[in-house]
Amino acid sequence: MEPPPTSQPMTDRDSDIAATVVRERTRLVNFIRRRIRDPDDAEDILQDVFHEFVQAYRLPAPIEQASAWLFRAARNRIIDRFRKKKEQPLTDLFEADEDASSEYRLDLALPAHEAGPEALYARAVLLKALQDALDELPPNQREVFIAHELEGRSFKDMVAESGVALNTLLARKRYAVLHLRARLQAIYDELDI
Repeated sequence: MEPPPTSQPMTDRDSDIAATVVRERTRLVNFIRRRIRDPDDAEDILQDVFHEFVQAYRLPAPIEQASAWLFRAARNRIIDRFRKKKEQPLTDLFEADEDASSEYRLDLALPAHEAGPEALYARAVLLKALQDALDELPPNQREVFIAHELEGRSFKDMVAESGVALNTLLARKRYAVLHLRARLQAIYDELDI
């Protein structure tokens, strides 16, 4: 009989986590650095997002779309940072050639990580509701919303790549935001946030 191994082998979940981090790190860093001027702050947000990802990935409920989850978490951390520091308006997150009026932004407010178990539960419920609401969108609205909000792509780039008119892309994003707001408002009301 062989002696038991002295170190734990890497589990399938650990392998999945490591593969996701390696695969998404560069895109995620670029996404954060386009919005955060200070490289140290950008790195802090990146580490926070990966730490949160590892914790969430080990929960019983699996993360279905890891890439989208990471970009949502990064965006939420960036928003949290701006709310705390108030050093730059949130509208500065958008390029000057894009309409940054509130009808085109979701501005999802999530409870802070440090606020205790109830806040973590509320955060998980809201993120699940967001994913469900995204899944309900028509594909063209979902694609524009994810590309702009989660991946940080500009409308200008999307117009160049797709050939779809800017006003059409803006309308798709607006309809997506209106749908997501309506769906999430019920959750906010239910959770009394």
